[in-house]
Amino acid sequence: MFGGGGGGLDSRKMQQMMKQMGIDIDELDAEEVIIKTADKELVFDNPDVQRMDAQGQETYNVVGSPETREAGELPAGSDSDESEDGGDDEIPQEDIETVADRAGVSEDAAREALEETDGMPLDAIEHLSE
Repeated sequence: MFGGGGGGLDSRKMQQMMKQMGIDIDELDAEEVIIKTADKELVFDNPDVQRMDAQGQETYNVVGSPETREAGELPAGSDSDESEDGGDDEIPQEDIETVADRAGVSEDAAREALEETDGMPLDAIEHLSE
């Protein structure tokens, strides 16, 4: 790619050249990358990901073999029904306790108010104070 003849550049020389040109490359420890389009999702599990910063413009390079799923499809092994504990995991316990404490109500009442206000603690407190 660079240089002529039979020899290429070793990685150290390549990094020096890139640094001189203002290009910085970092390896990212990514667990998953999802690319969403209108009709499908490309899911890369444990991909090799590099971020390249060239004069303030960031570019990401993703290497791996994606799994293709329909848009909105849940990953294999996930469950769309409520969890065994009644589905409370979508509202953090900390929020329930905060709303219950601030509004002076039970945790059940706080949970209901949070569900009615899409999990927004301040809105739930206002709702309970009415």
